Amino acid sequence: MSDGTPLGEFLRARREALKPQDVGLPEHGRRRVPGLRREEVAMLAGVSSDYYMRLEQGRETGPSPQVIDAVAAALHLDDEALDHLRRLTRAPQERRSTSVGHDRISPQLLQLLDNWPDTPAFVLGPALDVLAHNALAAALHSGFQRFDNLARMVFLDPAGRGFYRDWERAANSCVAEIRAAYGYDPDSPRITEVVDTLGSKSPEFAELWARHEVKGKTQQAKNLAHPEVGALEIQFSAFTVNGAPHQQLVVYQAEPASSTAAAFAELRSRTARPAPGHNAAQMPARADDTVPSPPAGWAMANAIAAATDEAGTATLR
Repeated sequence: MSDGTPLGEFLRARREALKPQDVGLPEHGRRRVPGLRREEVAMLAGVSSDYYMRLEQGRETGPSPQVIDAVAAALHLDDEALDHLRRLTRAPQERRSTSVGHDRISPQLLQLLDNWPDTPAFVLGPALDVLAHNALAAALHSGFQRFDNLARMVFLDPAGRGFYRDWERAANSCVAEIRAAYGYDPDSPRITEVVDTLGSKSPEFAELWARHEVKGKTQQAKNLAHPEVGALEIQFSAFTVNGAPHQQLVVYQAEPASSTAAAFAELRSRTARPAPGHNAAQMPARADDTVPSPPAGWAMANAIAAATDEAGTATLR
């Protein structure tokens, strides 16, 4: 990662991604730098050029909510990017760390994974580490060298470009999801480790990371290609785990009586079920193309109950 401030880097990247015509400004002559000028963003946001420059340089650390909203409007940020901007303006002591206990999976959640033999399911950490998974999820990803970190699998594993039939979409999603987690905890050692490793080994990751695009996991379709059972059309949902809010339970589903459902059944028939609660942290020694693995850990038992918020996103606790 660079030596700039998270807030300044985000503002600069989003400013440079815009053209004058995108915000209704005339473009006069040749520009020496990409995107909008700082003074143009300041004008659109209704703040002084000096104030906006201090924001980008990290010398102004406490912008008001009104200024944040005005800058977001000037930069044409969507709702997720606006939320990310608000998180970046918080004082470090106000942020909720993702580092403490992010790799600890409750025994009940592990049992829940094993009780879904017909559905691939796994738990992700904030840096897209696969913290735990069931047998069918392992079978689904058996073409990879390791089922350990989704971003590594997309960008560094030779199987990634064949498995994800829309590889560019998968690549963009991975980077945008890590960027969203980074906004909650810019000082996270694990996120820094993953980003630095992938950025040094994958120019494509480095380019996407520099865009500062933000997107959390949503309910959507995935088009995959398994080396043994062929093309798969999957609906997936991501559930936030209460008590570990930076973990996500990801569940893949197939339409009933579809070819994907038949493929899942075939994969299950080929897979010997492992011992209950297989933990993805207990993986073989890594090769040169992997990101360093987080330490394994366990949490005290938590009761698991499903709940749904107003946006229709389920949570576990």
